[in-house]
Amino acid sequence: MRGQLSSLDQKIFLEGPAGVGKTTLAVQRMLDLLAAGVPGGSLFVLTPQRTLATPYLEALRSPETPPGEQVTVLTVGGLVRRSLDIFWPLVAADAGFGQPGALPVFLTLETAQYFMDRVIDPLLAEGYFDGVTIQRNRLVSQVLDNLNKAAVVGFSPHEIAVRLKRAWGGESSRKRVYDEAQEVAVRFRGYCLTHNLLDFSIQIEVFFGNLLPLPIFQDYLFGQYRHLIVDNLEEDTPVAHDLLRTWLSCPELESALLVYDQDGGYRIFLGADLEGGYALRALCEAHIRLDASHVTSPDMEALGYEIGRALKRPVAVRRGDLRESLAFDRQRFHPQMLDWTADEIARLVYEEGASPGEIVVLSPFLSDALRFSLTHRLAQRGIQAWSHRPSRALREEPAARCLLTLAALAHPQWGLTPHKQDVTQALLQAVADLDLVRARLLTEITYRVRDGRSTLSSFDDIRPEVQARIGYRLGERSEDLGAWLVGYAEGEETALDHFWSRLFSELLSLPGYGFHDDYDAGQVIATLIESANKFRRALGGVTFEGESPGKAYVDMVDRGVLAAQYVAPWQAQPEDAVLLAPAYTFLMSNRPVDYQFWLKAGSSAWWERIYQPLTHPYVLTRRWARDRADDVWSDADEFEAQQAALYRLALGLLRRCRRKVYLGISDLGEQGYEEKGPLLRVIQRVLRSAQNNKDALPLNLQ
Repeated sequence: MRGQLSSLDQKIFLEGPAGVGKTTLAVQRMLDLLAAGVPGGSLFVLTPQRTLATPYLEALRSPETPPGEQVTVLTVGGLVRRSLDIFWPLVAADAGFGQPGALPVFLTLETAQYFMDRVIDPLLAEGYFDGVTIQRNRLVSQVLDNLNKAAVVGFSPHEIAVRLKRAWGGESSRKRVYDEAQEVAVRFRGYCLTHNLLDFSIQIEVFFGNLLPLPIFQDYLFGQYRHLIVDNLEEDTPVAHDLLRTWLSCPELESALLVYDQDGGYRIFLGADLEGGYALRALCEAHIRLDASHVTSPDMEALGYEIGRALKRPVAVRRGDLRESLAFDRQRFHPQMLDWTADEIARLVYEEGASPGEIVVLSPFLSDALRFSLTHRLAQRGIQAWSHRPSRALREEPAARCLLTLAALAHPQWGLTPHKQDVTQALLQAVADLDLVRARLLTEITYRVRDGRSTLSSFDDIRPEVQARIGYRLGERSEDLGAWLVGYAEGEETALDHFWSRLFSELLSLPGYGFHDDYDAGQVIATLIESANKFRRALGGVTFEGESPGKAYVDMVDRGVLAAQYVAPWQAQPEDAVLLAPAYTFLMSNRPVDYQFWLKAGSSAWWERIYQPLTHPYVLTRRWARDRADDVWSDADEFEAQQAALYRLALGLLRRCRRKVYLGISDLGEQGYEEKGPLLRVIQRVLRSAQNNKDALPLNLQ
């Protein structure tokens, strides 16, 4: 295989399922190009998201890699941002910006939500979106999603409502909601153009509509980068494929390797275009297909085969049997299922010698209750666990809420007055060994709001008998915390991320405080600090009506902003801990493990799409516009989409599992309702097939 990829003057299309070594070969090709004397500055590596670029970056940082000119490793978004930063004067006026002579402000996910939230605020007061029940942060993110879909698919924001209304077959009131969503999108676009704000959608539109057609830019891009490697082609967007189509046709391009993962497309909600990616195969001179997995055992492949048959999907030849690939246990109640999960993990670790880092526990969504329950059960068995939930609003993390509350207390000039319950929870999080009763008592006595300014009074001022009830050791810690906040408030205000970094390093991470040995909390705080840092830097001093950047960030997070997915949590994970994660989050980390636990197998959430009343991931695509622009999205369409999504999810997980899948099944879910979802029914069909094939698996899920 290395021989087929050794040619330095060919355009190669490499395809195959996950686990066959495609990325490994692509990384090796990059190193071979460098070893052959190709300048690093002429080599471009493109991935759909930053986490998928990790193998390339790690290889380039290896001591064995020869030093030289730096290889460019970017996403399309990164390329767009860098290019617009350089060529801004050439496109600013033609793109319609209100201040073409001024520098642009590139918005991150968080800052885009901040400005969108401010734009949407007066419209909500006018009664917009009264026809739907949706959290404000989800409303903001879905309007932004519509703009992003329009940009990556290649249609005007003014067409959003028309496309959605054509496909809607329900109550007519929803069509008014689509019009309102488009109105918000258009107003936001106008505000951004007036103030030189570039969210992701504007960056994409300006790059492809104004910059890419310029001969001077084409000479810069295509003349500089003569060797191209593209990984996870199926996860990228239509405009990314348009760029690659142009790039592959350039005479300056000397070689290219396009890597396509069959049965991928997990980022369809972000605009992934499987068909568009595969169509680029026709522009390549050599086609290579890999089939032999370096991860999945024949027994695991047998399980994938049977799941594919059960979902009426195309499947490969059946290898192995099911006896060593699947284990399950059926319990009556949800807590019993969690006990079984923790017991099985402990058995794998202590009796079979499995590494906790090779075990992942997955569910469609990872709720606070599920995460806490599992982490607690595993800790009782001496096993460390960590979790990663990038789609979760920051304010829902207790550690983040603690720091938000402490920031408000340390900045009385902001005029923010946290609720007593938030102060109680902040003290409970910040001070180790403090219980809820004493935290509430401390709050009632020390928390004061005067003239719109909130403060914590000294523990020393409390009556001695009350001090004794709280405890002098805990009181000393709370006193030190209050004194630290007061001392900061009396000085000059610093950037919010600097404030949090100091607070964490100087106090909250020390023995006696809540985050001293809490890895999950430390990860949340690291994400919060990075988010605040990028928010401040992205704003560049530009805020809505001149409000304080720190206050703006705290207010934005308090409204429920969704954090971007950061690479750091994946890189900083503990080496020997069980991972708890949503299934799709794990898939996009693209790493194999020995054992997977699929919890809540009877939940319909394995199958159902997230409720998105303002957008639609399948309608706002090129394929729908090309083939079915005037059709209504039907129940049959929804069923087929769910079938395909469940198949991709299950197969993707299996191809990242070396040894065994454990199914956690309970008759009653977390909320006490009976669970008999589609995944459970699929497993039932798999087990019936196993019985017919005489694979020794019990049929006991009825």
